[in-house]
Amino acid sequence: MSNLNPEDYTVGWISAILPEYTAAQLCLDEKHEPVRLPPGNKDQYTLGRIGNHNVVISVLPMGEYGTASAARVAESMTNSFPNIRIALMVGIGGGAPSRKHDIRLGDIVVGIPDNGEGGVLHYDFGKTIQDQSFKATGFVNQPPTILLTAVNGLAAQYELEGNGIEDTITEILADKPRLRRKFARPDTASDRLYKTNVVHPIDSEMNCVDSCGINKSDLISRSERTKDMDNPMVHYGLIASANNLMKDAIIRDQLSKEQDVLCFEMEAAGLVNHFPCLIIRGICDYADSHKNKDWQRYAAMVAVVYAKDLLYKIHSHNVEYEKAIVNVLKAGDVHRNTYIKFEGNNSGVQIGQMNGSFTNSGNLPVWR
Repeated sequence: MSNLNPEDYTVGWISAILPEYTAAQLCLDEKHEPVRLPPGNKDQYTLGRIGNHNVVISVLPMGEYGTASAARVAESMTNSFPNIRIALMVGIGGGAPSRKHDIRLGDIVVGIPDNGEGGVLHYDFGKTIQDQSFKATGFVNQPPTILLTAVNGLAAQYELEGNGIEDTITEILADKPRLRRKFARPDTASDRLYKTNVVHPIDSEMNCVDSCGINKSDLISRSERTKDMDNPMVHYGLIASANNLMKDAIIRDQLSKEQDVLCFEMEAAGLVNHFPCLIIRGICDYADSHKNKDWQRYAAMVAVVYAKDLLYKIHSHNVEYEKAIVNVLKAGDVHRNTYIKFEGNNSGVQIGQMNGSFTNSGNLPVWR
């Protein structure tokens, strides 16, 4: 489609890496021709339509990761497409499974308010090496109400009918054999959750099967999902975000226990205060030392298909009543901030707010 201009686009969508950007393009109902942008804009955009929404999809520069790069791309997008009114950050993340949350590879985590937090926990620390202490400070922002309402509506639809995400992926890849080999669901047998004390050898180039083994005593046993269960599943709650890659099962489990964190990623904290959006993550690993890329592309696909279903739940005329994000930021219409500070492996968590503080201490979690 041609004859559109930047003002015709109302949905902003940010991808961090190439597999996420590719998957997003695969899910467009219609792809649009490029539009003329302000001079000096060096970012990459794909334009198209999903349902009744004109969507701008952008990606971070290759080799750039983290909160600062995401914030810059978001700012450039809103300046170049001034009528963007709702926004999504869609991609992959590391899961934090627990007894409470049966998170598995290929599942989806949606960042929504939980336990008084706005959907994103900003944490940071010097080294993400297992058994070392860390500190963190950060903030959370709540996604716009129009997106949270759509999340609830889609959750009801999925509960009544099943999510059908796997069927949608099969349809999308049906006539794309080269991409099907890359983006289809991996063998479920490769979804292994190692116990916290099993650490992948540092700097090892061997895969986990060869270096860590597949002994049942080293793995956390989980029952197979039955045919009457959604697979992938969608989980709703807190997403932890920082510039560093989480590869520590101990810290993962501590944040899961004390903050009810479901997922870890590297960009959301750079967006939520300056680009009001919903964070959607497909789970590609377990945020531990056993990271690999086997599930990365499929995890990107499930997140993108969920985002597409979500946009179908939002009426375009409701989007028109939302303020343009660029105007929201100019008006300073932002949500409250909080900071989070972690001190040491065993010291518990201190949480402060603008109007007071409290402390919650506890020991390291043990998953039995």
